[in-house]
Amino acid sequence: MSILPSVQERYAPHNACFGCGPANERGLRIRSFIEPGTGDLVASFTPEEHHQAFPGVLNGGICGALLDCHSNWCAALHLMTRQGAETPPCTVTADFHVALKRPTPMSGPITLRARVVESTDDRAVVEATLSAPVGDGTKVTATCRGTFVAVREGHPAFHRW
Repeated sequence: MSILPSVQERYAPHNACFGCGPANERGLRIRSFIEPGTGDLVASFTPEEHHQAFPGVLNGGICGALLDCHSNWCAALHLMTRQGAETPPCTVTADFHVALKRPTPMSGPITLRARVVESTDDRAVVEATLSAPVGDGTKVTATCRGTFVAVREGHPAFHRW
């Protein structure tokens, strides 16, 4: 676990989101970091027993929540850079499509990786993967593609971070 602050801890320390909120004691509390060299947003997550669908396999809804929140932060950081802002805009998921490729084992840390593939001034399309230890290697167990939109004043999520 990195001692550096994650993007969530840096920009939204009081956020209570189930997937990424540092302030949600019962949430997943993912910690995402910009990978030097690639610019990808990466995170490592270690599942706990209560995250399983059945013995040894991560629940598909948890896979989706991890990919959704991690992708949303990727979009927010991209839009912040695009706008030349000091803080990311509050973004929400407009659409999100997850493909569960194979069962995700609970046996080790899961790696999330996301990158923006399209963007405009107020939205970004992100593609992401979830990888896990499978057999002697690491395999992509789930993928996603989603559109994330910066919200304006008056939207319930506008001041969430």
